[in-house]
Amino acid sequence: MALTQVQIIQSLGEALTWLQKELDWGASASELRHLTGRIGELYVALITNGRMAEKSLQAGYDVVSADGERISVKTTTMSYGSGHVSFNPRTLSLVDRIVVLQICTEDSDDAQDLQIKVLLNETTSKVKQLLGEERDGKCDLSLSKLLGTRGRTKQARVAVEVSFEDLRIRELETGQIAVTRSGAQLEPVKPILRDVAQKLNLSILNPSGNPMNTRQLGSQIIRCIDELSSDDQKK
Repeated sequence: MALTQVQIIQSLGEALTWLQKELDWGASASELRHLTGRIGELYVALITNGRMAEKSLQAGYDVVSADGERISVKTTTMSYGSGHVSFNPRTLSLVDRIVVLQICTEDSDDAQDLQIKVLLNETTSKVKQLLGEERDGKCDLSLSKLLGTRGRTKQARVAVEVSFEDLRIRELETGQIAVTRSGAQLEPVKPILRDVAQKLNLSILNPSGNPMNTRQLGSQIIRCIDELSSDDQKK
């Protein structure tokens, strides 16, 4: 029996929660392909108001949209512009649309919190033009080729900015936390924020006792530094 939309939403939420736990425990996202793949399929079923393929190992496609499109879902945790996803050219005739997703974690280059990005959402006929030559029964789609189809995102504006020692800590309008030193962007951000939190005697755990994500930790640090600066000005 196909999952209902409510069940898809519940399953997606539970899968994302479990993925975050695994990451907090030190697991690498690349080691959790089965989980990230399931998250991608549930996400596409949700945004297309569709359903999961009836067979667990359905050839070619993973989701059927509300419009009846058969969708192949590829989910990657690799940094944007690097790596590739592979297709079986013999089953592409069964697929109407291809969606490539990226699950961004705090260790990725262009995101700091667990989130899902759509790198590609095109008909199979258009995607075929991007595929490489068949090798060992597979055709690869280089993620670097998606630069032209996705375009570059506009730089988010800075909502709040504070200084700590030789660091500039910014919270962007998107909620993302950025840290620079002498104008140079520092990555990854979370270890730097943890070091700052220790110097400020701030906890890195949330009220549930779990490690804060980058945005939570960054926001807490910015508030603390801002309050300390206000106190200094009043003296």
